[in-house]
Amino acid sequence: MSANDHTTAHEEDHSGPIKTPKQLLLAVFFSFVVPIFAIIALVYYVTSDNKPAAGAGDHEKAIAQRIQKVGMVEIRDANRPLKPGSEVFAAQCAACHATGVAGAPKLGDAAAWGPRIGTGYAALLNSALKGKGAMGPQGGGDFDDVEIGKAVVHMANAAGGKFAEPQKAAAPAGTVAAAPVAAPAK
Repeated sequence: MSANDHTTAHEEDHSGPIKTPKQLLLAVFFSFVVPIFAIIALVYYVTSDNKPAAGAGDHEKAIAQRIQKVGMVEIRDANRPLKPGSEVFAAQCAACHATGVAGAPKLGDAAAWGPRIGTGYAALLNSALKGKGAMGPQGGGDFDDVEIGKAVVHMANAAGGKFAEPQKAAAPAGTVAAAPVAAPAK
């Protein structure tokens, strides 16, 4: 090996992948441009969750739907007089039972009501309160359960039933009614 061969071998050991000025300029350019595009892409990715989707619609409406109330409190007069069965029927039941919509037995149709009357008042009331077939539950609606029971009796008796009209239950045992306080003697 000559001295000249030794120098060439030594230069090859220390040379890098960049051999021309053009390669040097491209390497410097891409070492700055690629990280800038990477940062822009990361910023876009992080902030894209805050942008409304295309065609998302009304922003205020979307917020109102997300924060809508879950429940509500309704105050009713528990001591109001109960409505008669005919009035409850007219307000709640007549829409279907007056015309026979969706297979509902018509008021006064003894043939349609006969098998139902045979099941008894408790079964009829249960169907009215919880719903049956196309009829939705009536319990917890605008009327007290006893009033729904009165409407059931009204319809069943109009078709030949002999049910007694239900009455509101008395106050549970153990409930003490407030008694007037006597004035102290002088």
